[in-house]
Amino acid sequence: MRRAGQVVARLAEKITQPGDLVLFLTGKGHNGDDTAYGYDALNGRKKELLRVIDPEISSKEMLPQFQRRPALIVDGLFGIGLNRPLSEGWMKLIEQINKTGIRILSVDVPSGLSADTGLPLDVAIRATCTLTFGAAKHGSIQSEAAPFVGRLEVATDIGLLPYPFTAKISLTAPEDFIGFPPPRPVAGHKGTFGHLVILAGSPGYHGAAVLAARGGQRAQPGLLTLLTHEQVYLPVAAQLQAVMVRPLAPELSLPESSTAVVVGPGLASSGLAEQLQHWVRRLWQDAPLPVLVDASALDWLSPGPCPEGVIRVITPHPGEAARLLRTATSEVQRDRAHAVRELSRRFGDCHVVLKGHLTLIGRAREALFVNNSGNPHLAQGGSGDLLAGYLGGWLAQPELQKQPGLALRFGVWQHGAAADALLASSANFTIEDLAAVLGRVRP
Repeated sequence: MRRAGQVVARLAEKITQPGDLVLFLTGKGHNGDDTAYGYDALNGRKKELLRVIDPEISSKEMLPQFQRRPALIVDGLFGIGLNRPLSEGWMKLIEQINKTGIRILSVDVPSGLSADTGLPLDVAIRATCTLTFGAAKHGSIQSEAAPFVGRLEVATDIGLLPYPFTAKISLTAPEDFIGFPPPRPVAGHKGTFGHLVILAGSPGYHGAAVLAARGGQRAQPGLLTLLTHEQVYLPVAAQLQAVMVRPLAPELSLPESSTAVVVGPGLASSGLAEQLQHWVRRLWQDAPLPVLVDASALDWLSPGPCPEGVIRVITPHPGEAARLLRTATSEVQRDRAHAVRELSRRFGDCHVVLKGHLTLIGRAREALFVNNSGNPHLAQGGSGDLLAGYLGGWLAQPELQKQPGLALRFGVWQHGAAADALLASSANFTIEDLAAVLGRVRP
């Protein structure tokens, strides 16, 4: 509990400023004890602790505290053991806390939220951030839980006994990437690190091609070729230096040295749609090199098997996933894990990156991974284009093709982590800003 409390305190310090007031609300269970230890361990902040046993009495006691406008409320009222609806008094208290508009850090799980289903037991704390211990609780990663959980953080090591089993769904942690990607060999050359080819850009969408190319560059493949619609060739080529830019031709062919292909960003208005569709389907079904399909090109794929051992990746957002599955977006969001596995099965056991809050990565026959880096400021046009190119840049490197799942997870995590780092210094960053810093965060 002391270790858990220290982690709570360090996170509270991270999201507040010296001299800020932090209000700790503790219940009578072990979750409240964790929170009380957090109060003890907090440094450099003004702090108050309120033990909440009777909600009606505590509701009155909280009013003066709220009027002082603390910078943060630490919620330790209920933990993961809560399994029944709350009484009217507790519901009113939680609603009172939510209405303050003060940032809330929930300990282990937002009070009132089921750790199993992710649904509120009538009402639940709407946290800005939830710090959970050991591992992410199943309910916390459900789409329905997002308004209550906020940003999900996991303290993996607080002295719990080792758990020597794997789960069907795991949360990605920065520690997963220690030593990855491996150091580059000192005698390496451009050919050592692969040749990424990107098909992107059309009239009205030429910026997507530029962002995809810049994303690819940040992964540092040896070479990068961008094939784009001839009508946007000049504005695209004028913005890129090290990238080899060529106009798309009716008779498409890849450079002989190609080691991976990304198709889709900004191809929505391509006049070569019919030729491209046929070519992309054939590439997906026959090419021995990794193929990543994004955006409009997702609709060009045909369900069916792919050659054994090839690397295939699709990167849909929930709306695109719904079209591929011929269902509603709400159904995809209701069970994102099922959507990932079904997409993978339909399209040749491919890897799936289902974008959105808590991006989900995996395929039908393997464990799935939830990514919790990133923030709502990634919801800007061009974010997905940048990510597609960045992932392609990693998959183009022959050494990293030995671990495609890890490379995808790393790329997604870096994309989100870069956005988090930017947000810490600039609340109005653009995707162009993100392209400039992508990959700088160290695990």
